[in-house]
Parts: sequence; C-alpha cells; structure tokens
Amino acid sequence: MLEVIENIRQEFNTFPVDSLEDLEKFRLRFLSRNGLMNELFEQFKGVGPDQKKQFGQTINQLKNQLEGQYQSWKLEFDEKSSASSDADWDFTLPPLPEQIGSRHPLTIVREQMLSIFERMGFNLSEGPEIEDDWHNFSALNFPLNHPAREMQDTFFVEKNPDVVLRTHTSSVQIRVMERQKPPIRTISPGRVYRNEAISARAHCMFHQIEGLYVNKEVSFAELKQTLYHFVREMFGQEVKIRFRPSFFPFTEPSAEIDISCIICKGQGCNVCKQSGWVEIGGAGMLDPNVLSNCKIDPTEYSGFAFGMGIERITMLKYQVRDLRLYTENDVRFLRQFRGL
Repeated sequence: MLEVIENIRQEFNTFPVDSLEDLEKFRLRFLSRNGLMNELFEQFKGVGPDQKKQFGQTINQLKNQLEGQYQSWKLEFDEKSSASSDADWDFTLPPLPEQIGSRHPLTIVREQMLSIFERMGFNLSEGPEIEDDWHNFSALNFPLNHPAREMQDTFFVEKNPDVVLRTHTSSVQIRVMERQKPPIRTISPGRVYRNEAISARAHCMFHQIEGLYVNKEVSFAELKQTLYHFVREMFGQEVKIRFRPSFFPFTEPSAEIDISCIICKGQGCNVCKQSGWVEIGGAGMLDPNVLSNCKIDPTEYSGFAFGMGIERITMLKYQVRDLRLYTENDVRFLRQFRGL
C-alpha cells in the first residue's frame, strides 16, 4: 500500500501541466471517478484495522495535496485567461447601438387629442375604473330596464348593490359635476369595459375620451364648433364632418358624429362600408335630469357632452385595420410608431 501511494506521489510530481488541456488530463488521471485516488480508496477498504489509521492519514494527505495543486493551477489559468481577454478588448471601438423603444400608438393619439382640447380650455379629469350603479347608470338617466344594465352587456363586480367595470368615462363627468359648480369644461380619458366578443372591430376593453361643458346659455352650435375644430386639428382641414340624429339617455338632443373617410377620401371603401363616412363618436346637449341629479339647476345652466373611442381615432389616423393589434404586443407593429 505504501509503495502504491509513493508511486502516485512521484507521478504527480512529474506530471506536466502547461495548459487547460493538461489540467483536465491531470484531473482525469488523479481526481476523477476512475482516477488513481479513487482506486487507492478502494484498496484501502481491504487494509487491516491495525493499519487503517496510518494508511488513512497518508492517503488523505496525498488527496489534499493533489486537490490543492489542481485548484492552484486552475486559478492561475483563469487569471491568465481574464488578463488575455482584457488585453484583446479594443476600447476605441464605438459602443453597440441601443435599441430605442417607441410609444404605443394609443398613447400617441391620446396625447394629441388631449392637447387639442386643452388648447380649447378643457381641463383633465379622471376617475375609478370600478364604479357603482349611481355614477355609471342612474345619474346618467339610464332607466332600470336599459339593456346596458344586463350582464350580457356589462361586467359586474358585485350585484345588489351593483358594482361594475365602468362602461364609459361619463361616470367621471358625474363625479366632476357633483363636486364642482359651473362653469365646467373638462375632458375625461380612460379605459372602459363592455361584454363584447373580441374581433377586428370590437374589444371588451378599450379607451374613451369624453368632453363636458356646463355653463349658462350653452348652445348646440358651440358643441358643433368644438367638434369641427377638433376634427380639423386631428385629421386636417380638408376632412368633412356631419351630425346624424341619434339617442342617448344622458343627452337630448343627441347626434352621432361622422367624418369623411380619410382612407378613400370619401369615395367608398371597405372601412367606411362604401358610404364615404366613418362614425367617430356621439354627442348632444345634457339632459336636464342629469344636471338635476348632480344638484345643478337645469333652469339656470345647460351643457353639452361628447365621447369618442381612442382606438377608432387611431385606426383612422394610422389606417390600422385590426383592433387586436393594439393589445398583442407585436414589436413589428409597435416599431412603426417609433419617432412619432
């Protein structure tokens, strides 16, 4: 046994290690599962009890010596490799270009819309996305049997009392009128939710921007001129606008807002369904009941309100044909808006 130990020590002392390849050969020869030290420990199992202490100490001493030398060589080669890597680095090279991100198209259009209305004197107001029945329906003159109150149209968080994911940002306008006396001129952007099937033209979550103006002797003509100015600022002076009679519970009279299709220039295409016109929102004069619900005297004050979908405006401005692109996080789509 002592002769075997001495032979291993002599081979270890003369083993050439000049590279990482040599170091790996050293490990395989002496310290691996099939190496000499493992074989030596197998032989040690047959040593008599009276010799185990002597041979055990000698074998452990040799093992520690081998492992220590291996780690010393390994550290030396690692340091040389690191120094060589630093020496090869050319610090005069220009840095790698960084990938510049881009703003989301909905964010771009939202800021453009807000900027236009703010220049007309509208201030910004925001509210919660989870609303109670009063602010989302009742104060806005929705009757109890209105379809919007049904679960097939609205996402309910709780029932009795009703708590819903807001279906429009008109709820923010109610909150503003409750805490502020006229004159009021505010714009309310935000996410809204409706229980609709997701498709190229519809989504269960989208963004609205709604405007409100309350003062003495507010007229429908002021509403029309406000929207005329917005459309021309947003889409250009050549775009035409029209108002179609409609109905909303919270406005009377009410109108749908259409603009001439900017894709086909009013000639007719699949986006405007060959009509030459595209709807962008709704508007009207505030119903007196809405003012009364907010403790504003309808005999003294009047007002108008309007609302538009930011997704629809973005579709028209950038000719996006599928609403789902806004929420799919496809970088190929988002890169198109870099620099805007």
